[in-house]
Amino acid sequence: MNKKNKDTFNRSDIEKSLREEFPNLTKIQISDSIDTILDSITEAVALNKGAEIRGFGTFLKKYIRPRKFSNPKTKKVSYLGETTTINFKSSKLLNKK
Repeated sequence: MNKKNKDTFNRSDIEKSLREEFPNLTKIQISDSIDTILDSITEAVALNKGAEIRGFGTFLKKYIRPRKFSNPKTKKVSYLGETTTINFKSSKLLNKK
């Protein structure tokens, strides 16, 4: 079942959209292009530079504070150090659409 108004837009949707927009490109060329873009964003964020795509949004590294947690079964308390994740903030133009 393929919904018309989906809440998510995944890699295969991007590839399909690009194939329709650029019929002269092969599937491999489109896939390699997507890989290059995603690798560039990941590398920039990992180096604390961030990545901005005008009209789309910004990717930044987000730090999550150290915290403690307990195992509900054993009641043992453990500590988790500071971790990082990628944070995406959409642009105003994307929010309007």
